[in-house]
Amino acid sequence: MSEVSETKLPGIGVRYDFTTSSGSNIGVLVHRTGRRDLLVYSAQDPEACLFSLELDASDARTLTELFGASRIAEELTAMQQDLAGLAIDWIRVDPGSEWAGKTMKEAAVHTTTAVSVVAIITDGNAIAAPGADDVLAPGGIAVAVGTPEGLEAFTSHVRKG
Repeated sequence: MSEVSETKLPGIGVRYDFTTSSGSNIGVLVHRTGRRDLLVYSAQDPEACLFSLELDASDARTLTELFGASRIAEELTAMQQDLAGLAIDWIRVDPGSEWAGKTMKEAAVHTTTAVSVVAIITDGNAIAAPGADDVLAPGGIAVAVGTPEGLEAFTSHVRKG
């Protein structure tokens, strides 16, 4: 993997630059507004930008998908990382499952499974360290930490069937 340099541009955003394995210099300028510019620099003069392509948030997501981010996200969702008897997993909340649409308090997640939900991701929005009133939204993803057995128990409550 190429080394990426980061340059903060006050009032504008952050520019990330790297050199491809074939020697091309590429950059991505992430504006504070969320817009991204894909930059291609001259091989002879790395400060000279030969080409710039403006991407809105939707364009950037599409390009990311084409480069395989959804495949990586799916692998992460399926992956379980064990560390000293603990595991972390990204678990989809199936519509119609026992806990779908319930608050953390109503589901009594920690009491029932000994699992801690550290984030809930719904429609691209993340709730870090969800509280008692946060909802396990149908179709959302719960990022859960616990023992493998606890995660299996949690999964049984948020999966349909």
